[in-house]
Amino acid sequence: MQLYIKNMVCNRCVMAVEQLLNNTGLPYTIVSLGEVSLSREPSAAELAAVKDGLQQLGFELLDDGRKQLIEKIKTLVIKHIHQSEDSDRKYNFSQILSSELHKDYSYLSHLFSDVEGITIEKYIINQKVEKVKELLAYDEANLSEIAFRLGYSSVAHLSAQFKKITGLTPSHFKKIGALHRKALDQV
Repeated sequence: MQLYIKNMVCNRCVMAVEQLLNNTGLPYTIVSLGEVSLSREPSAAELAAVKDGLQQLGFELLDDGRKQLIEKIKTLVIKHIHQSEDSDRKYNFSQILSSELHKDYSYLSHLFSDVEGITIEKYIINQKVEKVKELLAYDEANLSEIAFRLGYSSVAHLSAQFKKITGLTPSHFKKIGALHRKALDQV
């Protein structure tokens, strides 16, 4: 059985959910971003305990199919932008999402916009800007390297998008530090 969990966006989240499952005694095979594969069907009491525990950790158990699909979209975007080790990040997200989720991209895009109130493209841009903030805050790369890593056509394009979203230039953001960073589940 699969459980889908909202706001589970990092490796620490995975560890917290694993610990919760271990504490409740509910056997699982895999815990990954936004998903848990259980070894068996949980009882109503076990499911209620897990749901309670998840809420205490700041997560939400998703039982609506539409919300589950939205969470899968977000998880795929986050994985590709924040956790992929590829040096060339020129992903075609419409192809990735359609392929991974076995749905037509126009359906996914319409559903995402209806449920989230923003387009998938805007969500992707927001995630990229958060990744730029992270790389700038930790001084891990210069703007040319960041632009290449995140699939921007140029530093000018990255800078324009960054300023449009944050109101700051990347160089100004770098000077003021991480004060304006957001948690990935808040993007």
